Amino acid sequence: MNFSRIISNAIRAVLVVFICTLLVVSNAFPAAAIGSSQSNPTEGDTRLDEIFRKSEEVTKADPLSMEETQRRANEGLNEVQGAADVNQMYRPEDAPQATTGKDQLQNVLERATGKK
Repeated sequence: MNFSRIISNAIRAVLVVFICTLLVVSNAFPAAAIGSSQSNPTEGDTRLDEIFRKSEEVTKADPLSMEETQRRANEGLNEVQGAADVNQMYRPEDAPQATTGKDQLQNVLERATGKK
């Protein structure tokens, strides 16, 4: 009876240490984007000034009617942004080296089954 209690406590202690280690490691490396390109920290965020200006105008104005919302939404990305700064936004064409989740999963499965 005593021996089983000692084993149980030892297993519990190992499990607690493992979980604590996992938590520390996951907090230390929350977004390890290993395959992505590095950004230049001196550049800062891309400013989308026209979107910001239009958003401010919309928040200060009366709510849009359904027809006005649909008309503005058909002009560009959505009813607030329209086509403002559309060339500064990232699109799949801008990042040819990026892989989709489906492609990444397929690569992992091919490696696991030895087909690659």
